Amino acid sequence: MEAYGTDALGLLGDPTRRAIVELLARRPRTVGELARALPVSRPAVSQHLRVLKDGGLVVDQAAGTRRIYQLNPDGLVAMRAYLDRLWDDVLTSFQKAAEAASVDVEEEK
Repeated sequence: MEAYGTDALGLLGDPTRRAIVELLARRPRTVGELARALPVSRPAVSQHLRVLKDGGLVVDQAAGTRRIYQLNPDGLVAMRAYLDRLWDDVLTSFQKAAEAASVDVEEEK
């Protein structure tokens, strides 16, 4: 699944990026607020935010001299749509396997 050209699920493979997304899910935050809540430096948080922003999962806006980061609903909707399609495929495959097994059991009788 690609969100704005980057594998969004892959972006969440990094524990720090997952933690940032979880914090931003609660409310928008500045780099400083995120850095105080995480065991990484402000520059590291900025780098992770840039990756998340490039991947379409985070957006930011200026607020005076600071930037406020928040989750990008469009990126999350795209990721959820992918997971929903994947889940539908899994359920369809399971149904076909169950039906085939049922036919095999009936033929054995």
